[in-house]
Amino acid sequence: MFQKKSSFLGSAFGLILIGVVSLFSLSACTNPSTPAGHEGYVFEKPRFFGAGGYKDTLRGPANYGFSLWRNQVLNIDMQPNTYTETFRILARDDLNIHFNFHAILSVREGSVRQVVEQYGGENWYPRYVRETFRTYVRDAVQQYDSRDLKTQRENIAIEVSEKLRAYLADTPFSLTKVVIGNINYPEIVATAVEKRLAAQQLLSEKETQKAIARKDAEIRIEEAKGIAEAQRIINATLTANYLQHEAINAQLKMAESPNHTTVYIPVGTNGIPLVKESR
Repeated sequence: MFQKKSSFLGSAFGLILIGVVSLFSLSACTNPSTPAGHEGYVFEKPRFFGAGGYKDTLRGPANYGFSLWRNQVLNIDMQPNTYTETFRILARDDLNIHFNFHAILSVREGSVRQVVEQYGGENWYPRYVRETFRTYVRDAVQQYDSRDLKTQRENIAIEVSEKLRAYLADTPFSLTKVVIGNINYPEIVATAVEKRLAAQQLLSEKETQKAIARKDAEIRIEEAKGIAEAQRIINATLTANYLQHEAINAQLKMAESPNHTTVYIPVGTNGIPLVKESR
């Protein structure tokens, strides 16, 4: 009886032990995966034994597969992403300028192990790039007066791009482009600019009115010249003989008219008649 009981207890203990081991094994299994556009840094994080550390690289989308070891993955986005920095910088004329600067950066393929082990993994931008990027922007902007920044924005972007590319040349990171966002001046400056533009517009209108008045005066002068010339020609042609000729022609026309009521008395100078209206 005792022997059977011992055998039963031994079997039960064995089943319990197997169950515990099975549960432990299942909980210890991992299946690291990496999404598309990413590379995965697979590493071992053992509980009680094992060397740990880097195991393999995954290029997404991919799975590492089930393992009894405590394998994990750190995924790094390899696609181009835009990193934006906001600035308030004193320009060369000590005016505080507010603007954003954008850098499009990506991680080179096949470099995930280097990124994780040397550059801080997924925090590579704030740890390795951000402050250098901001320094290059400040240095470039402070070479110009505030009023020149909008016209020089392309030159500033080129200068920052060249410096940042040189800085990243021997790293796993690649610069695609840098872009300056809207440049905002202090409100007092914006108001002053608006007033200056309004004054320029008013001045332009005044110049236009002045030009119109000048043209009107020229037209009137030309008209006066035309009238004077006409009068000169008329005066030159109004001789006594001409007036006498015109008077005689007028008399003939009136004489030929059946309904005239005017009587001509040819007692004027040079035979030009005096005219009397009949009532």
